[in-house]
Amino acid sequence: FPSHDTSQTVGVKSAMTRYMMLQSSIDIEMFVREDLAAGIALAIDLAAINGSGASGQPRGILNTAGIGSVVVGTNGGAPTWAHIVGLETEVAVDNADVGSMAYLTNAKARGKLKTTEKAGSTGMFIWGDGPQNSGIGSMNGYNAAVSNQVPSNLTKGTSNGVCSAIIFGNFADLLIGEWGVLEILPNPYGAGFDSGTVEIRALQTVDIQIRHPESFATWFNFHIF
Repeated sequence: FPSHDTSQTVGVKSAMTRYMMLQSSIDIEMFVREDLAAGIALAIDLAAINGSGASGQPRGILNTAGIGSVVVGTNGGAPTWAHIVGLETEVAVDNADVGSMAYLTNAKARGKLKTTEKAGSTGMFIWGDGPQNSGIGSMNGYNAAVSNQVPSNLTKGTSNGVCSAIIFGNFADLLIGEWGVLEILPNPYGAGFDSGTVEIRALQTVDIQIRHPESFATWFNFHIF
């Protein structure tokens, strides 16, 4: 993400050989373009969730000052129903529990939450089913989604590199501004010109802002032993 003014530009590049274009049974150029666009989208997703705000990166939710937090012990701890409700409470006490409220975490955390009961011997688990075939779950009456851009290698005390984050908030207040559109351009006269290789470059210029930090709360410190 090299920086220019308040915008940030992310780029990816690929190349197609002449033989690939001759032999492929699919539209290889469109196939590569779609892969490049997916790579750009993943980079923006990562920046929105966990961008550092330094070295040309936008600042993501987890690194935004002023968001709420639920702290769990010196060395982190296993997730409980009270912690999940606590995230909602952190947002609600700031009168920010409106809009597109949802939980977001990673796949490891989802697995733990699916097998952790709300209370002992109830058969009722923290992570419940959402709409069928939607990829969305349910926690505490809100949608719950997964992105492996949410870190699972955090450290809290002696829990080294095994802690995950959960985010709760109004995701309508996560603003992603775009300058222009996704640019995908071929360069047939690149380094591989003699052999017929065609380079394709994708660039997109964006910036990310949290409209109201109070709209989000996170729990950084739970481990999934």
